[in-house]
Amino acid sequence: MSTRGDYQPPAPRIERATGTTDGNGNVTFTWPVGAFTVPPVVTIGLQGASAFRSHAITANSAASTTVNVLASAGVTLLGIGVLAVGTPAAGVVVHAHAVTP
Repeated sequence: MSTRGDYQPPAPRIERATGTTDGNGNVTFTWPVGAFTVPPVVTIGLQGASAFRSHAITANSAASTTVNVLASAGVTLLGIGVLAVGTPAAGVVVHAHAVTP
């Protein structure tokens, strides 16, 4: 805090969590009580794996965030590489950072 009378807003609340997806490819992060009064802005990182993985935040509230992860194998069709339909990715380590908006 400055002694010149300048206002400096407090730093935003930041929470970090790591979880592993279940058999349906879902992982839910529960935020500490009172950490957020509105749904936080959440960024997601997926840890390691050689296959293509995609993720989506399927639910987000001040209390928790749910992420779904899908895995997709590459398929070559008539010499063109395409991605196969995604299937739930179990056992994927997911990292989440939540910040007060």
